[in-house]
Amino acid sequence: MSYEYAPLRLPAHVDQLTATAQLTVQAEFAGWELARLRRYPDGTRWVVLRRPHGTAARPGLSY
Repeated sequence: MSYEYAPLRLPAHVDQLTATAQLTVQAEFAGWELARLRRYPDGTRWVVLRRPHGTAARPGLSY
């Protein structure tokens, strides 16, 4: 199965609850799943979402 990937960087001012809610919405309504998460010492998060090829557009997260 081939996947498409969407890398995202969440700024340090986004708290964990907000980040979780944003990613949950993308998972439920756009078919994305969490492939990788990295949190840096400065508080930013690097997130990679994936989904099978042929699904809707890239995520449009807003802060």
